Amino acid sequence: MLIKQAPDIRSSEITPERLYYNRRQFIHAASGAALGAAGAAVLGQPAGELQAAPQEDLGELRPSQFSTDERQNSYEEITSYNNFYEFGLDKEDPKRYADDLTVKPWTVRVEGHMNRPAADYALEDILSPHTLEERIYRLRCVEAWSMVVPWVGFPLRDLIQRFEPTSRARFVRFETLYRPSEFRGQRARNLQYPYVEGLRMDEALNPLALLSVGIYGKTLLNQNGAPIRLVVPWKYGFKSIKSIVKIEFVEDQPRNTWNVAIPHEYGFYANVNPDVDHPRWSQAMERRIGNFFRQRTQRFNGYGYQVARMYDGMDLARNY
Repeated sequence: MLIKQAPDIRSSEITPERLYYNRRQFIHAASGAALGAAGAAVLGQPAGELQAAPQEDLGELRPSQFSTDERQNSYEEITSYNNFYEFGLDKEDPKRYADDLTVKPWTVRVEGHMNRPAADYALEDILSPHTLEERIYRLRCVEAWSMVVPWVGFPLRDLIQRFEPTSRARFVRFETLYRPSEFRGQRARNLQYPYVEGLRMDEALNPLALLSVGIYGKTLLNQNGAPIRLVVPWKYGFKSIKSIVKIEFVEDQPRNTWNVAIPHEYGFYANVNPDVDHPRWSQAMERRIGNFFRQRTQRFNGYGYQVARMYDGMDLARNY
């Protein structure tokens, strides 16, 4: 069984490498953006004194009941082998060019069908009401490779409920930073930018969905989606959008970037399904980074107990 449900897992057993410091210091260092600078940051233009953020310890974390007990990938593997096309097409490009991106200050625009007025929020304002927790998830990419990553963050649903979406909000749309001056991949125009993703509202409210700000007890590196990203562990990796600057509650299903680019290969739902092949390769087996042999892919990436009910009655081969 993939899911480890014990709620009393000690943090020291999950991530033995870190030494914790004060979380408030991180929140203060990672944001500090004035609302007046928000518009420029969302549009991808430098606002004020942009700085590359050094990695910070996140302080004492609450372990999650959803964590897997599988062997974790190493820190080096997690931070050196990535898909982040804004930095380039090769798996090593994100680490190679990550220092080009500056993430201070950082704001997130929240708008759409909700009872709160639309506004730009500094990262500190996004994080301050939430208790950070660690979740060890398997993130599987559509190219048939996977990693087990100790993410740090808070449930997406906690943020959604804070803004009180109305009944017209059937989907949540996310958007990545657009800044071609620092994202060389955006200058190459290999995809339509800014990168867009979306979830159906019930998916977004599922307790497995995480807004992550760290790995291995430390803040995210740029190549992993700093300073805040989505993690949706039962879906293929491209659904877990990185470097988020906009969250919108919408009525119509968002046109996510990969579905726009290659609709016959990448659907909206992107649930891990070993029975549905990608047009160019089988999805039935996967290779864990760091392992030589392949292993069988699990339906919903092994999280079926938590998420399968959301898709009752749906043809998941048609709604891929």
